Amino acid sequence: MPHFVIDCSKNVIEMTSPDEIIQDVFDAAKSTTLFKEKNIKVRINTYEYYNNGNTKDDFIHVFANIMEGRSTSQKKHLSEKITAKLKEKLPSIPIISINVRDFEKATYCNKSMV
Repeated sequence: MPHFVIDCSKNVIEMTSPDEIIQDVFDAAKSTTLFKEKNIKVRINTYEYYNNGNTKDDFIHVFANIMEGRSTSQKKHLSEKITAKLKEKLPSIPIISINVRDFEKATYCNKSMV
């Protein structure tokens, strides 16, 4: 944890490699010092079929799922760092966005916890 799931149009990974996008999100998250490097997880899903306001505009959206307990300003800083990094890497992409969601510690479970 945290988990960063990147959704993007298929054209995005034709502009730059998925590994570079994943690494950029990883590096931006790490740079905030909110997380231990070994805990940061990043994945990417590409879409060939989508509708963005009745257009086929390319997009990147990051779903950031983090353990509860960070302040609103920390989450805002995380959002801004990741968005800025992606904007720098892919300035021609018209839609770049992120949202941060909190995991509830009481309901989180992984393999080592059972």
